[in-house]
Amino acid sequence: MDAESLPISALQHFLYCPRQCALIHLEQQWSENFFTAEGRLLHERVDEPAHTRRGNIRYVTALEISHPQLGIHGVADVVEFHRSHEGERPYPVEYKRGKPKAHRADEVQLCAQAICLEAMFSQPIHEGALFYGRTRRRKTVAMDAELRSLTVAAINGLKSLWHSQRTPPATYDRKRCSACSLLDVCQPQWLGRTTSVRSWLQNQLVQ
Repeated sequence: MDAESLPISALQHFLYCPRQCALIHLEQQWSENFFTAEGRLLHERVDEPAHTRRGNIRYVTALEISHPQLGIHGVADVVEFHRSHEGERPYPVEYKRGKPKAHRADEVQLCAQAICLEAMFSQPIHEGALFYGRTRRRKTVAMDAELRSLTVAAINGLKSLWHSQRTPPATYDRKRCSACSLLDVCQPQWLGRTTSVRSWLQNQLVQ
């Protein structure tokens, strides 16, 4: 990340766990587990830029998007361009492993993509979709005022985290932490008062 533009993917990390977001994007920590590997494999089909057309829909994969005013950028998995008498309207589709979740982090990531596409193509976007690998189904997401407000709040929260350059302290949540690939790096059950993995490692080296 840099101060000029933050990656849209970091919004999902931030909403899932601000500490996870800081470990990945501030401290450059990363570790893969079954869940991240599954997600990586799911994305292989949409990671290469390509253009195809079926009927009245043009499909673009791995489309680079940005919104300079909001200071965000990213790569949209799939953008469908639906053709009508009014022209082509973008429709973002984000690929996710697993199944629909109780939290709205995936929806916020999709909404941020929609906001970028609106600015880039001067077209209003009323909905998009999340495709989940486990269910093999799409979940339609309405880009309503509530979701847009949550997305802007998440962007501002991410910016605050970036400008602080501080990793939040660990807070253990069994369900959330057990699914996190950074569990061994984060050590949430032991590092409740430690705000930096680097400082924890330094403490271990001098003991």
